[in-house]
Amino acid sequence: MPNAKVLSEKQAIVASLTEKFQNAMAGAIVDYKGVTVAEDTALRNEMRKNGVEYFVVKNTLARFAVKDAGLEDLVPFLEGTTSIAICAGDPVAAAKVVSDFSKKMNDKKFFIKAGFVEGKVISAGEVKALAELPSKEILIATVLGTMLAPIRGLATVLDANISGLARTIQAIADQKAS
Repeated sequence: MPNAKVLSEKQAIVASLTEKFQNAMAGAIVDYKGVTVAEDTALRNEMRKNGVEYFVVKNTLARFAVKDAGLEDLVPFLEGTTSIAICAGDPVAAAKVVSDFSKKMNDKKFFIKAGFVEGKVISAGEVKALAELPSKEILIATVLGTMLAPIRGLATVLDANISGLARTIQAIADQKAS
């Protein structure tokens, strides 16, 4: 039985992890066995650039945290070497970085175990599929562009009609003046 100080530290870690899982839009659970320090440093830099929080945690503590966060289906994946990538903003960011790095490692030294999106647990294949989606900003821009296209077309047609009317009136005015 751990002493009170160690127990309270572990409870604080679990509470912090639970909060991270609850506030996260999406995340991925990965196995990093065999990744070198240089590769890990490159991965962490890429994670930071994309606004993804990446950390290694003890499986026992992670199990308590995912249960408290309502992600019980992740428990079976918390075996062996485990690291977690969480993103509070863009739900695709963590999946993209993890998937790209996994491809670089040929899914041998670094592979995806599972993931979650907005409280729903997804498989490794679904994490990879999520990584193929464009970012949220690109999707919004595409939708807005699609919505603006008919308005732009209407404005062009109306402008052409008004321009044609103005030229006709000008031609009539020039004809009467001569």
